[in-house]
Amino acid sequence: MNFALSLVGRPRPWLWWLLCCGIAASSASAQVSYRIATEGTYPPWSFKDAQGTLQGWDVDIANALCERMQARCEVMAQDWDGIIPGLMARRYDLIVASMAITEQRRQRVDFSDKYKETVSRFIARKGASPDVSPAALKGRTIGVQRGSIQAAYLADAFRASDIKYYDTPQAAENDLVAGRVEYILGNMVTYFVGFLQTPQARDFAFVGPDLKGGLLGDGNGIAMRKGDAALRAKVNAALAAIRADGTYDRITAKYFPFKLM
Repeated sequence: MNFALSLVGRPRPWLWWLLCCGIAASSASAQVSYRIATEGTYPPWSFKDAQGTLQGWDVDIANALCERMQARCEVMAQDWDGIIPGLMARRYDLIVASMAITEQRRQRVDFSDKYKETVSRFIARKGASPDVSPAALKGRTIGVQRGSIQAAYLADAFRASDIKYYDTPQAAENDLVAGRVEYILGNMVTYFVGFLQTPQARDFAFVGPDLKGGLLGDGNGIAMRKGDAALRAKVNAALAAIRADGTYDRITAKYFPFKLM
């Protein structure tokens, strides 16, 4: 008897398993997955809670983008100094870490569309002169996070100042309070919702104007390896979707009393 004909009219549970479970398993295994790096020591953008779980605005944005892209994602912490080298070494696929878009970085990575603005500010003791020009800060000590856009800006324009580099923004803030540096330079929003809300910052305030553009970047973007046009298009479409449906603003409202774009 022909084997195919012998199956007609007979219950075939194995076939139903193949059609239902097998196809579902195949679909699940075919789901795109991405590894995403963030800094993890930069509250409120990214940080670890008491249980060691990554939290923060960038982490929430990364998860929202993955949901729109229907992708499985793993978000991991990476020290800032090594975050672009790690991308180039293929340890992860995307950097969602409030990275400023600069011409220097464009030579190494591709960026998504801008997903927030960046403004940098100096902080000093209350009553300090509002003049924070390179000439005014000649010989003064300035703290800044190593590898940041603010570090590049200081190294270029404030060569007559004594610039001290730190692994994290918090280390620079601690030295400001301790009097080991006279100024710190960093992200205005980060300082506004972080350091300046703490008791130890009661004697300190922003000084000088908003700083942006040039070496300080043209807003923040999501970084990926150069030449992956398909991934860039997917990320940009997901960014547009979370802004259009209100997800972006809802995430922002969890952390800030103002809009970021």
